[in-house]
Amino acid sequence: MFKNKVLLITGGTGSFGNAVLSKFLTSDFKEIRILSRDEKKQEDMRLRLNNEKIKFYIGDVRDFDSVDSAMNGVDYVFHAAALKQVPSCEFYPMQAVKTNINGPDNVLRAARKNNIKKSIFLSTDKAVYPINAMGLSKAMMEKLVVSQSRHSDVETIFCCTRYGNVMASRGSVIPLFVSQIKAGKPITITDPNMTRFMMSLDQSVELVEYAYSKGKSGDIFVKKAPASTMITLAKALLKIFDKNNPIDIIGTRHGEKLYESLLTREEMQKAEDLGDYYRVPPDNRDLNYSSYFTKGEQIKLEQNDYNSHNTERLDEDGLIELLLKLNYIKHELSNDEKN
Repeated sequence: MFKNKVLLITGGTGSFGNAVLSKFLTSDFKEIRILSRDEKKQEDMRLRLNNEKIKFYIGDVRDFDSVDSAMNGVDYVFHAAALKQVPSCEFYPMQAVKTNINGPDNVLRAARKNNIKKSIFLSTDKAVYPINAMGLSKAMMEKLVVSQSRHSDVETIFCCTRYGNVMASRGSVIPLFVSQIKAGKPITITDPNMTRFMMSLDQSVELVEYAYSKGKSGDIFVKKAPASTMITLAKALLKIFDKNNPIDIIGTRHGEKLYESLLTREEMQKAEDLGDYYRVPPDNRDLNYSSYFTKGEQIKLEQNDYNSHNTERLDEDGLIELLLKLNYIKHELSNDEKN
């Protein structure tokens, strides 16, 4: 499906955008475009990869014209540009609105205008039962995507991929823990019983590939993932680096949850179990405004949401096995050996 096609990645210089780029560079895409604000990261990527297939566009998803210009002649879009830090969005919520809501709206409108074949939007578990500005803004992004998919005159397929904690990505706590371990400082844990989904960047990219190949407009895809408590994560990293740093419990940060959910109870009731994935189709009653008020199925009270407390729980050994597969951990261990 990608042969001789053009792909645009917004936020392509970020950790997730980089992972998607690396994966799709081996595909049959004729050209892959990177749209981002950071010229330094673009230049570093240009020098590091030295690949004529990659084209760079300086721009901001907040600006429709720069998105529209980069999308001219594109077949597929992957939207990864976002503000991802929970505390940053808590203190500057309007910045989250501009990047995480207005930005995707610009991408949606530009995709319609340029007759894009399929656009995949990156979401997060924080959009489920959101209590912080980052999650609220991402939840609104999902609503925009599903709403756009309901227009009968739109040929573009719009899908969302919703994922949990991507290990060692920007926003992950793992690099912080590793830096504290190496500096001989206490590992700072907000709540030892806090759980988070554990997923590698490669697994997250597989979810994107699955959405491109299987997605219908309005779908939200979730990859099943195990979870870990923060105390188990800290102890696993201490074992990997053979250290005995103390652990300091500092209390929950602004906008943090005890656990994260990837699917609500209501979504689980209609979700399609695809083995490694869940697919949440759009509500067909919402094809027009008047039909929204027609009677639907009664919610089953015994249905649970899918969250990091009730998914598979990793112990220290299982988490160590997973962590040792990460390129980031391999790199940090290799630096230790050199020093």
